[in-house]
Amino acid sequence: MTLTATRPIRPSEQESLPRPRRRQLHLQRKLTGVIVALIVIVQVYPLAWLFITSVRTEQDFAGGNPFALPTEITFDNYTRAFATGNLGLNILNSLIVTVGAIVVIVFLGMMGAYALQVLGFRFSKFVRALFLIGIIVPVQVALVPLFVDYAAVNLLDTYQSIIIPLAGFALPTSIYLFSSFYEYIPGEIYEAASLDGAGPYRIFGQITLPLSVNTMVTVAMVNSIFIWNDFIFANTFVLTDDLKTIPLGLQNYIGAMGKVDWTATFAAVCVSITPLLLVFLVLNKAMTYSLASGATKG
Repeated sequence: MTLTATRPIRPSEQESLPRPRRRQLHLQRKLTGVIVALIVIVQVYPLAWLFITSVRTEQDFAGGNPFALPTEITFDNYTRAFATGNLGLNILNSLIVTVGAIVVIVFLGMMGAYALQVLGFRFSKFVRALFLIGIIVPVQVALVPLFVDYAAVNLLDTYQSIIIPLAGFALPTSIYLFSSFYEYIPGEIYEAASLDGAGPYRIFGQITLPLSVNTMVTVAMVNSIFIWNDFIFANTFVLTDDLKTIPLGLQNYIGAMGKVDWTATFAAVCVSITPLLLVFLVLNKAMTYSLASGATKG
């Protein structure tokens, strides 16, 4: 099925439309603006509140309205955030886990989709269906078996113990996204390359790989958000403070009797999400292009 985009009506063309049609377009434009504004408020307000709270004093946050503007701005919360916990080490561990898992997800997902969609074999559709079934498998069912296996092979409390399950559970979605993109690459390109004597590896390296850059960015960004914020695998397989990622490291701000240093915690959260936000803003255009190209053909 081919999806074609409808060209929007330009403002200069609206004058030639009937009056009821112009009123309808005007109402649709206003309604769209209101919906977009509501979505922006819902998405941006929590982040804005988080950054504002991170520069409030402890007394102001505890004694005043937590949703009001700060009466005094201080950056001591950020100093205390680094001093209270191993925030720098936690960020480094999260970075290693995220980059390692993304490399595995992109590489295996790209190669798997190439074998299933482009090369094809006798039971390729059945194998692809098995991968897609993996999307509905909850991660909790693998925790105990993985813990037992890791203990048997001495993989507990290592980066690999987190990277392997994160990559494994993200692989079905990765293969699906790459397969959907490869479906729209004209087969004539591969046929011409085969006639020129190119083998499957050369075709992949010189044709498929360069065309997959935007899809690679999309797969990396979609999975990075979940991997960066992963708690369940890190909490299960990490046993020492040296390998704690950011979600685990935030527990260090809980003091005696459950007392939480909220302003320092918010400052730590701001520091931890900033790298991901910057990367997302830089690669947002490539990600949008990839998602749009996967929905259209021609």
